[in-house]
Amino acid sequence: MNKATERFKNHLRDERGASAHTIRAYATDLTDFEEFLTEWAGHAVPPERVDSEAVRAYLGELYRRGLRATTVNRRLSSIRSLFRFLRREGCNVGDPAGETPSLKTPKNLPTHLPVDDAARLMELPDTGTWEGIRDKAMFEILYGSGLRVSELTALNDGDVDLRERLVQVRGKGKKERLIPVTQNAAKAVEEYKNRRPATSPPSGGPREKKASPLFWGARGGRITPDRVREILRRYEKKGGFAYHFTPHALRHSAATHLLEDGADLRSIQELLGHSSLSTTQRYTQVDFAHLQAVYDDAHPRSGRRPPKESK
Repeated sequence: MNKATERFKNHLRDERGASAHTIRAYATDLTDFEEFLTEWAGHAVPPERVDSEAVRAYLGELYRRGLRATTVNRRLSSIRSLFRFLRREGCNVGDPAGETPSLKTPKNLPTHLPVDDAARLMELPDTGTWEGIRDKAMFEILYGSGLRVSELTALNDGDVDLRERLVQVRGKGKKERLIPVTQNAAKAVEEYKNRRPATSPPSGGPREKKASPLFWGARGGRITPDRVREILRRYEKKGGFAYHFTPHALRHSAATHLLEDGADLRSIQELLGHSSLSTTQRYTQVDFAHLQAVYDDAHPRSGRRPPKESK
């Protein structure tokens, strides 16, 4: 199983262009499954000996741990993906998780920040330091253009055209798209590049230097997605927000606020780099909630408006 997982990880990285975060999530799930199999069977179990009984036993273990349905479903999905890959590679393995249905999960609306909170977040970084200017530029792009955090950290200096306010983004599956940035984002990036310490070039080997990463870490080199998450969490505490949010919440916020202001789904799909419109349509749920609130406050028959006094 360990060798099979390594082959699968190489496939995700080299052929599918998956992010390091995605590969790490698959590896964590499959390693946990492998460790369970070894303990359950009393010895290492090769992929061709894994059957539906083993998967059901693993599910029982996950239930005993009290894991959420979304986590259990992700583990099942990882197992299915691994064995699908092995079959395509010509390995003599079955589909042990194929007959196991996923658990029903509540359809939660995407987390997003209210417009006022998003605006307040943009003003929190200390622009007296180059790190603060960098943080502001990162937040402006995440929120203004709806980038994934992995897309943000993969940006190079040459990917941003400040004059035209365009950015070349490399998304999932190495697909590229050209998307606009806001005036505020362009201004923040320009200020960051002007204030970035010229005496501390990014490190990370010849290939990294040639790539010229746009956003640097404090010690040089390309900033990582995990570091961006840590930075955002720090500002979440600094701003005294009453809820937790992630870089992906800024992406959701960009789509939600565009939709509420009249942007069409096709345009939002292009901006976010969704391969399917059905993924983008999740935001219609958020928009309906907004519409309901507007309706309740505005319609004379909603039952929430006080009746006008008769003259």
